[in-house]
Formats: sequence, structure tokens, C-alpha cells
Amino acid sequence: MTQYLISFEDGAMDVTDEELPQVADDAHAVVQEAKDAGVFVFTGGLDYSQRHAVVATDGGVVTDGPYPETKELIGGLMVVDVPTFEAALEWAAKVAVACRCAQDVREFFPFRRPDLERSR
Repeated sequence: MTQYLISFEDGAMDVTDEELPQVADDAHAVVQEAKDAGVFVFTGGLDYSQRHAVVATDGGVVTDGPYPETKELIGGLMVVDVPTFEAALEWAAKVAVACRCAQDVREFFPFRRPDLERSR
């Protein structure tokens, strides 16, 4: 199986305060469905009003950021473990309907250690 990231941009879920409880219920129902199907890995949302930072490549320099003005920040995400890209698209469609916004689907690179791989 392969893990896929299903995500939407910060601000994409444009719903009214009155709609929010139903959207939350619908989103939780999709998560429960994914758990019941055995494909659920992780889900969550990102709050850019909370403290966050960027650690530089030297491992020691920490700066504030990324900044909310940056385009295409992830607002929410779900990770599923499914056999095909098409299966990931099916889950993304359920999330899109529940959250009332378009979803981006991307495959995670598999983590492989060359020293542990067997030749085929």
C-alpha cells in the first residue's frame, strides 16, 4: 500500500459559522469511514495564528515563519494508505464534499534505505 496526502489550502474552506457544525460532523464521518476501512493514517489542521518557526539547514538557526502571507499554505490534511492513486482520489472526493473545498492529492515518497534493499 502507498500513503497519500489529501490536503487543502488555508482559507479554502469558506463556510459560515452556521454551516461549520455540519461541516465538522461531515468531516468526522469521513475520518470514521476511513478508520473503519483500515486506510486512515492521520488527519489534522494547521493554525497559523499559533507559534511556528523555520529551522535552517545548519540545524541551529531558527526564524519565525512561514508567514501567513505566503501563498498555498496547507490548512488541513488527511493521510490515507491505499493501493492506488485512484483509491486516494476516491477518498479525496469524500473529503472535498465534507469540507466543501477542493483537495490536493499527492503520493508520499516511500522511505527506502538502499543498504537494506534486495536486488530483484
